[in-house]
Amino acid sequence: MSLRDNSQFMDANADRDEIAHFDRLAAQWWDPRGPMATLHVINPVRMAYIERCAGGLGNKRVLDVGCGGGLLAEALARAGAEVTAIDLAQDALEVARRHAAENGLRIDYRAAPVEALARQEPERYDLVCCLEMLEHVPDPARTVAACARLLKPGGDAVFSTINRNPKSYALMILAAEYALGLVPRGTHEYAKFIRPSELDRWARAAGLETRNLCGLRYNPLLRSATLHARDLDVNYLMHARKSFSRSSPPS
Repeated sequence: MSLRDNSQFMDANADRDEIAHFDRLAAQWWDPRGPMATLHVINPVRMAYIERCAGGLGNKRVLDVGCGGGLLAEALARAGAEVTAIDLAQDALEVARRHAAENGLRIDYRAAPVEALARQEPERYDLVCCLEMLEHVPDPARTVAACARLLKPGGDAVFSTINRNPKSYALMILAAEYALGLVPRGTHEYAKFIRPSELDRWARAAGLETRNLCGLRYNPLLRSATLHARDLDVNYLMHARKSFSRSSPPS
């Protein structure tokens, strides 16, 4: 079913060109030396951060927003979480479903906009992860608000995205896409990069309290990734927690 075939997608906070871009990469999602190679390297580092922020994942109900081919969703499931994962890239979802089945993992993959899911399942999840997605949607504040609505009071959200400054432009677009070919050209658009202050403002407006900001560095020569607490210049993660005393704003 395509995005245009389903009425629930008509008002989705999604860019059709972005969806098509990731669908074209679907068949190579699980190739550790293919176009998603960088994600394979950073995924264990992202997982370590998520587990630390959430205080472990065993038996927790977790939502992966913008799951793509399932790299993060499978890692969450292997860590003991009950995982629901959503995306609008249909080909990527099919790859994710097939790979999970081949590896005996039970993951509830759905083709659904996060805003629609927030209306259907408010305050259902202990943890919501939205990684490397906010810089690909037309209205990231709306996505953050939907993630907040999906969380139980006291639940945790983990976001990751890219800062907007000359350094991030040089490294993420000029170097990563054009000079080094670390990611396919056209993956990122500089105007959609997000400053930490903007993400924090959207989180607070949605009833979330920022608990931590942490940078993520990738070394293309060593094919390694590390967390850096004070370096938010390019890639960074945010941990936020939903207040017990405040309900999420209505959709």
